[in-house]
Amino acid sequence: MKENKQKNQKGNSAVKPQPKYIPKGRVYLTATFNNTLVSVTDDNGGVIHWGSCGKMGYSGTRKSTPFAATSTIEKTLKDAKEMYGLVEVAVYIKGAGPGRDSLLRVLRNFDLEVSKLVDVTPVPHDGIRPKKRRRV
Repeated sequence: MKENKQKNQKGNSAVKPQPKYIPKGRVYLTATFNNTLVSVTDDNGGVIHWGSCGKMGYSGTRKSTPFAATSTIEKTLKDAKEMYGLVEVAVYIKGAGPGRDSLLRVLRNFDLEVSKLVDVTPVPHDGIRPKKRRRV
């Protein structure tokens, strides 16, 4: 039995799949002191789009600025909305870098409905073992 496969212009049988429509998703922001990482996922946690300050072309100390974080977040959310039709997102923020405030500023002006805003920054319960006591 022969299967009828669609062929693209180069003659390969692999055709690029069209993006799915995903109205609800999650946004994970990792804000470190050196970079800002943004991942947009579907409800199951599969990454559909991602971005970082390094991917946007910023390098060195410019990656750790609020401006770089703002432009990265805007572009990542805009692309995810255009490609997948995002309407509603749950936001998970991790870290203490300059991207935290930038995300909130972008979400306020962006046309997305925020269903949940969660801070998942890890907090030590007891911390590390202290140095031994100094003897004089």
